[in-house]
Amino acid sequence: MLQAIVAAAGEEEQINPLIPAPYDILWSLVCFAIILFFFIRYVLPRMNKMLDERSAAIEGNIAKADEAQREAEAALEQYTAQLAEARVEAGRIREQAREDGKKIIAELKDQASVEANRITTTAHAQIEAERQSAVVSLRSEVGTLALDLSSRVIGESLNDDTKAAAIVDRFLAELESSEQLGASGKAAK
Repeated sequence: MLQAIVAAAGEEEQINPLIPAPYDILWSLVCFAIILFFFIRYVLPRMNKMLDERSAAIEGNIAKADEAQREAEAALEQYTAQLAEARVEAGRIREQAREDGKKIIAELKDQASVEANRITTTAHAQIEAERQSAVVSLRSEVGTLALDLSSRVIGESLNDDTKAAAIVDRFLAELESSEQLGASGKAAK
């Protein structure tokens, strides 16, 4: 048995299972060369074409993205400028509205002052007219009463209108002058 193992080992030494036979290497090289030829001739150009298309598409998308980003930045700058412009315009409008409000208030105050002065003047004129009317009315009534009273005291009828009117006017003038003297005396104290 030992001999059989040694004989088998001797035969095995001649044939190494790790090293292929020369005809296997040759046919493997031929098959490899044929596959390599078809790969280089047909597969590799298609793969290169596909990779080039993919690369071009990616570069095109990057260019589009860059353009879109530039457009977005330009739109943002324009929006920012318009916003700043709108803020300035709004401030100007607010300031103009304040000024207009102040002008309107001043005009209304002036109109109210003019109207108040007109009403006051009208009221004074009306009061003066009513006072004059009252003075005339009182003069005639006081004159009539004074003449009636004088007629009764004297016992004589004082029907002469001009003479009676002169007496009443003199009496009222003396009464007014005494009132004025009394008023100026009080004012001097």
